[in-house]
Amino acid sequence: MSNLRNLLKISAERLQEVNDMLTDPANESVGRILEIVEKYGGPEEINRKAAEARNFDNLMARLKEMNSPYAADIEWLTEQRDKGAFVSMADYYDRVLGDREAAATINRDNAVTLEISALQFFPWLIAEAKQSIANKELMPARYIRVRNMKEQAEDNGDILATAAGVQVVGATYVETLDTKGTDGSNIHLGGPETITGYFGGIGQPNDHPYKWIDEYLYYYTTYGVRQVLNINAGTVLAGYILHKLGVDNEFKISVYMGNDNPLAILWTLMTARLFAREDGTTSLVGFNLSNSADNYTLRHAAKIRKSLGLEKVVRFEHHITETQKSIVIQPYNRRDELVEVAQEVPNIAAKHEGGDPEIDGAREHPSDILEYFLSKEEIVSQGLMDALERSYLDKHDALNRTADALVKSGVDVVCAWNLHK
Repeated sequence: MSNLRNLLKISAERLQEVNDMLTDPANESVGRILEIVEKYGGPEEINRKAAEARNFDNLMARLKEMNSPYAADIEWLTEQRDKGAFVSMADYYDRVLGDREAAATINRDNAVTLEISALQFFPWLIAEAKQSIANKELMPARYIRVRNMKEQAEDNGDILATAAGVQVVGATYVETLDTKGTDGSNIHLGGPETITGYFGGIGQPNDHPYKWIDEYLYYYTTYGVRQVLNINAGTVLAGYILHKLGVDNEFKISVYMGNDNPLAILWTLMTARLFAREDGTTSLVGFNLSNSADNYTLRHAAKIRKSLGLEKVVRFEHHITETQKSIVIQPYNRRDELVEVAQEVPNIAAKHEGGDPEIDGAREHPSDILEYFLSKEEIVSQGLMDALERSYLDKHDALNRTADALVKSGVDVVCAWNLHK
């Protein structure tokens, strides 16, 4: 066996060939990335602009300048935070465990990040906060958004309000760029009549990875958007290269990439490690495995991640619930599996994409992932906004059930860190 393993060693000569190829001035694939980075002023200037755009005071000033009603919502949220309106962790432990001292032995090393998807509209964050205050619930520490970028930028500054709101509560968030295979770039795909064409991945055809980089740098420097969803091997590599060049970008690999076994995970993490900076950081901060991934997958993935020095760098983001329609066979609820694997695997996020099946499925309008792609105009014209907000709050309820189950099992949770002291 050891002789066979030795055959897998990559020689220094092979690694040198890769380095020579990446640094070759004639390499157009890399050269186009460098041109785009230089168009935005180079890594240092790009990061400076992003930090300025992300600055809370600047975000608020822009909201007020456009007379956005969301500025008042942010001020309300800030006031609630500052006066301690949200449940404290001590009181939360008291309620769930019934014993304040029991929290002293909770496993904080394996604390699970509470994640919700998708926060399509900023007002939903305020509705969630109001419910959390009233019911003494936990707010998530991670939000995923799949709303059209141009639309949210033009909708009373929704993109600015979200960026400010997550800073108030203490959370990370991920946006989904408009440049993707479903934007018409794959001219051979339509609706259900071309469904088999989707099996190879809608992806980022032809020169779209470069358009994706350009779009990312625009939103990074204009709105401070640091983390985006990534669905294609080409744009994943582009994300690694940007970070290696000095741009402080970050991304989350989507469940749509279908990483469903340890070898697929090894491939992804190995590349992340090869392009990591000297300090060990990489732009891959969230890794969403396939919905088919089970605890076997997570355990083996964790071993690979640790061996590559990425245990604290790359978070595994695991779907606990899913929308009722258009993505998985229901009922789908992985909470019990999560409670089991979290005892041994650190740095996991519990992603809630739907309500608990028995609740979500009984709604007059159950959640449907295809509705992520509806415009606000379509949602309003069809009278769906209230139903979609209800679906979002069902996900929030599911997230709190997961938090309760984890804490009862002795594993801590990571929630909105500015709210729950």
